[in-house]
Amino acid sequence: MALIKLLFRFSQKYPCQIALTLLLGLAGGLFNGVSTTLVAPILLNLFNQNIELKAVPPLIETIVAPFYNIPEPYRLNILLGAIVLAIVLKNLTAYGSSLVSVALARLLAADLRKAGLQMLLDVDLDFYSRVRVGDLIQKLGEETGRTASALKMALQMVVTAITVLIFLAILLSISWKLTLLSTILLVFLFLGNQYIIYRSKHFGNLLSDVSRQYSIALLEVLRGIRLVKATGNETEEFKHLERLVQEREKRNFQAQAHYLMMEPLNEVSSVIALILLIWLGQLFFVQDLQVFSAILLVYLLVLLRLLPMIGVLNRLRGQCASSSASINMVNSFLRLDDKPCMPNGSVPYHSLQQGICFDQVSFAYPANPEAMVLKDINLFLPQGTTLALVGESGVGKSTLADLLPRFYDPTSGVITIDGRDLREFDLQSLRQSMGIVCQDTFLFHDSVRNNIRYGRKDATEQEIIEAATLANAYEFIKNLPQGLDTVIGDRGVLLSGGQRQRLAIARALLQHPEILILDEATSGLDSLSERLVQSAIDNLRQHRTTLVIAHRLSTIQTADQIAVIASGQVVEIGTHDQLLQQNGFYAHLYAMQFLNSAEL
Repeated sequence: MALIKLLFRFSQKYPCQIALTLLLGLAGGLFNGVSTTLVAPILLNLFNQNIELKAVPPLIETIVAPFYNIPEPYRLNILLGAIVLAIVLKNLTAYGSSLVSVALARLLAADLRKAGLQMLLDVDLDFYSRVRVGDLIQKLGEETGRTASALKMALQMVVTAITVLIFLAILLSISWKLTLLSTILLVFLFLGNQYIIYRSKHFGNLLSDVSRQYSIALLEVLRGIRLVKATGNETEEFKHLERLVQEREKRNFQAQAHYLMMEPLNEVSSVIALILLIWLGQLFFVQDLQVFSAILLVYLLVLLRLLPMIGVLNRLRGQCASSSASINMVNSFLRLDDKPCMPNGSVPYHSLQQGICFDQVSFAYPANPEAMVLKDINLFLPQGTTLALVGESGVGKSTLADLLPRFYDPTSGVITIDGRDLREFDLQSLRQSMGIVCQDTFLFHDSVRNNIRYGRKDATEQEIIEAATLANAYEFIKNLPQGLDTVIGDRGVLLSGGQRQRLAIARALLQHPEILILDEATSGLDSLSERLVQSAIDNLRQHRTTLVIAHRLSTIQTADQIAVIASGQVVEIGTHDQLLQQNGFYAHLYAMQFLNSAEL
């Protein structure tokens, strides 16, 4: 059912290709049927038997009649020529149908992968907090690949089914009694195949499950390879992955073994069915043996051509059944109605004129709606000023910052820019107006140049150099082996922490953002790196509206406002000097940091 839904969903874009596939399949089936029925008069002619039209069913009579009045010396040659022509036309149309269906299958597979990619880009960050990256990679990779193959097989099944229906119609027109008998005999073949298909589906489900476990485990080992090596757990991790590989191959073998049973079962069953058909047919259905022989000859020829097609259908059904877990998984994966998606606004964002207001903002993560992370936050950030958020870890500072680019929306309350609800703005234009520099800087496995200009692919060489210079990054960039063209490794592993931060600042500078979000941008750096990064941040903050989250209070003393967050609430707000005079939480925190610095 899930396969039909996917096929219907993605095939609606290609009505012409589908119509052409079906039309060519129908033509191929008709030519195939004609070529098969013409064999009977050829054999009768070879054995010097007259073509007795009264002894054959109406359909065969219609096909054979044009050759009845042909003179005897020419009849055989014309019959042979007709059958060759029918076979040539059948193969040409079959080739055309296969060609179109393969092209259509490739389009559907590409659309399937694009839909998966688009879904991953459309969902909220909350979705990623609930899933494992390895699971997503498995679904978008192997499971989507198996589903794409199943879509291709479904198209092949449709084309093959057309020919099967044509041949069944021929069989019914020849003898409905023999066809009824054939159907009864073939029911047993169907039941045998159905059991194999059920078992293939079972092992296919197990294969998908263990493949998912392997992908997740492998990704975690690769992402944590430093920890694995540091703790000497290489052997243990290898054994764990080896066990999953062996389990995966075992399930794959079991699925293949059941699938391979189909062909010998179908062949043996077909031979038995043919023998029983001949014996029972002459025993129960026919009084005139000569008439029966003429009918049976054509009937058996058609049936012999039909049985392999039924075998193909069963084989394709078995393959689709073994992929059923992947199909169901991908079908669920592509659904958006059960995933959190950020609704987009329609108003393009242009510029900030007055300021940003947090009005009675409260927030709880959707995964835990009872635990309020933020409670009744009231803040106003005037245009061109800096607001710093301080407080202990886990009190909601980063969560509050995540609400501004609408990574999440408030559970209650509203955030406005110049009096307009943030949710009314177009997401892309809103986020492009913001520059975000976090403690956990992400860099691509790419060149320095491409990392800096990410988000602004049209940036000139001079603009890239200027941004790097303002970020205090150009000096170390010039000393890299290939300068701006140096590839910096996965997540910038070939650079130091301070260098990665300065590249992130250069990237933000290049975007010319109106609004800046700096989340612990200097945390975890040594003194020299911190000074360089802080200098770059000061360059970045000039003439911009800035929201800063800082652990080291020395970096935010010049902020226009400092808001102290505790238990998800604003407990103090003011300038550095004002908060010291209040002798509250901020003053206590400042004294503790100053004391620690003095002791060092």
